[in-house]
Amino acid sequence: MSIFLSFILLFPLLLIFLKKLSPTRGKLPPGPKGLPLIGNLHQLGKSLHRSFHELSQDYGPVMFLRLGVVPVVVFSTREGAEEVLKTHDLETCTRPKLTGTRLFSFNYKGIGFSQYGDDWREMRKLAMVELFSTKKLKAFRYIREEESELLVKKISKSAQTQTLVDLRKVLFSLTASTVCRLAFGQKFHECDFVDMDRVEELVLETESIIGSFSFTDFFPTGLGWAIDRISGQHSDLQKAFARISNFFRYVIDDHLKTGKSQDHSDIVDVMLDMINKPSEVGSFKVTYDHLKAVMSDVFLAGVNAPSITMVWAMTELTRHPIVMKKLQQEIRATLGDNKEKITEQDLEKVHYLKLVIQETFRLHPPAPLLLPRETMADLEILGYHIPKNTTIQINTYSTGRDPSCWENPNDFIPERFIDSPVEYKGQHYELLPFGAGRRICPGIATGMTIVELGLLNVLYFFDWSLPDGMTIKDIDMEEAGAFVVAKKVPLELIPTPHHW
Repeated sequence: MSIFLSFILLFPLLLIFLKKLSPTRGKLPPGPKGLPLIGNLHQLGKSLHRSFHELSQDYGPVMFLRLGVVPVVVFSTREGAEEVLKTHDLETCTRPKLTGTRLFSFNYKGIGFSQYGDDWREMRKLAMVELFSTKKLKAFRYIREEESELLVKKISKSAQTQTLVDLRKVLFSLTASTVCRLAFGQKFHECDFVDMDRVEELVLETESIIGSFSFTDFFPTGLGWAIDRISGQHSDLQKAFARISNFFRYVIDDHLKTGKSQDHSDIVDVMLDMINKPSEVGSFKVTYDHLKAVMSDVFLAGVNAPSITMVWAMTELTRHPIVMKKLQQEIRATLGDNKEKITEQDLEKVHYLKLVIQETFRLHPPAPLLLPRETMADLEILGYHIPKNTTIQINTYSTGRDPSCWENPNDFIPERFIDSPVEYKGQHYELLPFGAGRRICPGIATGMTIVELGLLNVLYFFDWSLPDGMTIKDIDMEEAGAFVVAKKVPLELIPTPHHW
């Protein structure tokens, strides 16, 4: 009995001693207290990046949340983003497995949503060579210029009658036509299968369903499964997937029926060749699911984001007429007064336009939350313990408004980038519209060229004014969307042909 009592008395001291000998795990980041089962889900609104931003004002730039049973750490500053995307890039470069992303990546066969590994590296290498290489960028220049000419012709019809132009519609048409022609060989202007309104509906529906919560991802399997079916989330997900799968099936069947495009060899042609004539080298085999997953990546990441950026840029220029005037004066003085067509060679001459786009990215990143990452090991970041299998969110909405990085962070001031080393290519962590590290968007050059060329055309050939009776103060800046965030209320302006 005395030995037992001695053990009871000494046991707490033994625990303290063993704890001192064992390596410390460190402390988790601070965060709001959650409720049983749901964690912090009840504290999030429709706008996830704004909810994270507001919570970070109270709990700090590194914040721990629990969404259902899923641990999440949100980073809201340049220092945090750099630690994750540079210092710990390898340990955080995989993706969490989510219901929506699994479905729309055809069981993680693509690039954007797939887990890190050999297959992902092979698919990224293929996309970089066959779609996003410098060689391809130059070779496809004529497509981007032709589509931009069609945009000018379309706006000119409205300009002749001084009727309103919904910039969301015309700029989406530009980006969708350009990207789908580059990647899929589809000319929507000549397509009987689907019209542009249907394409826009398909993109917006898919982005919305991917960006919405699936309870299966945040609750134990049986409970989450039941809630998703009762709420209709599972049904909505399956219907959206069926529609986008049918679209991809049409594109693939069209290639199989007509053979290689006379326009150019697109990624569908290349991957069909790899499927039909598999390489004898290596163990990686391309399948139809790989093809459809890459098509999904390009369609979802490339079609909508450039048009969103152009609309936000035109919105800010309309709200700041002095900046608009300065930009148009530079463009027209630099390019001359008699150009009939804008070419990509002109893009290197218009420096202020690039500053305007960078400032637009800062205030209105198309994806204010970078695609989530997941830790593959226990980490220490900025003094906090981040456990393995924790979801990582980088809030670029917050980094773009961080007063320690930006003077007057809520104001639209393109001049802030004059003589500034900061740019958007993933080396400066206060400005990350395309991400950084291994999972940086591979289509940066293509996306930027589409944005710059589109804006240059609409600003060179047309002057823009608000409808009668509307003032700058009436412009609605509300956001909409989850996966990507657009201007909710359409920007409708009156174009006037510019006469010298």
